[in-house]
Amino acid sequence: MRVFITGGAGFIGSHLCDALILRGDEVTILDNLSTGSQENISHLKGKIEVAQGDIRDKALVESLMANSELVLHMAAALGVDNILENPIESISTNFYGSEVVLGAALKLDKRILIASTSEIYGKNSKQPLSETDDRVIGTPQKLRWTYSDAKALEEATAHFLFLTKQLRVTTIRFFNTVGPRQTGKYGMVIPRFVRAAIENKPLKIFGDGSQTRVFCHVSDSIKAILALSMNDKTIGEVFNIGGKGEISILDLAKLIIKQTNSRSDITFTEYEDAYATGFEEMARRVPDISKLSSFTGWEPKLGLDKIIDDVAHSYH
Repeated sequence: MRVFITGGAGFIGSHLCDALILRGDEVTILDNLSTGSQENISHLKGKIEVAQGDIRDKALVESLMANSELVLHMAAALGVDNILENPIESISTNFYGSEVVLGAALKLDKRILIASTSEIYGKNSKQPLSETDDRVIGTPQKLRWTYSDAKALEEATAHFLFLTKQLRVTTIRFFNTVGPRQTGKYGMVIPRFVRAAIENKPLKIFGDGSQTRVFCHVSDSIKAILALSMNDKTIGEVFNIGGKGEISILDLAKLIIKQTNSRSDITFTEYEDAYATGFEEMARRVPDISKLSSFTGWEPKLGLDKIIDDVAHSYH
């Protein structure tokens, strides 16, 4: 199968490249290398076709997509720090860029999966979160929600094109996918904690550490994406992709210190001292993954211990 991946040099995109090449597919990627990197795909040199450019470039996107049978739209401006510092550019990439990609898929009649985010749900206190749950979003002056809003508009555009033009689209919402190649640069907590622990530096917790999350190993997420892409019953549907096992950020820090045999301390920083203006936190975010399981039989297999081990190993 010929597959076109936007954001193919990114964390999840590069792991998708690995899985697709392993099963014998032909892969073309487009990436502007703003959050992705050549390092993520250097081992695939000669095995994939790489184009460097912007998903907002309509002619480029259409030319690269033309020969594909499947489109995996993973490109996004992401990371809380990045969103707070570059909200206008992030909105443009996440909405207009996606509009270009979706428009090309419609014009060329391509099967497409688009990557959305658990940020969609905002600060909805109902947990676990299922695909039909409401969005509860803070004031526009809390700039972190611009990411959620842009991705919500992307999802709505995709759904409208499915309903009115029969676009063959499936939407996936990632909940804290983690693994090797993920950078801590954009506020991703496990890479940040693991690197600090390996270097015996303090693990910096923002807030009091009582906030909880659920993490999913990237290889489990990749299996879910591929299962959804091969199943036509998923067209027009939205799916959460996430792991199992809710844990507080404080307990996560303790676990990482223990598992890496670190001498690190844990420190606490107020949110207003840690982030640019416009940050707002959620106390819990837990995915309901029953819909994904019922459509594909997929279940996450790799737990937090394996995630921490694999991230730690990638730094050695």
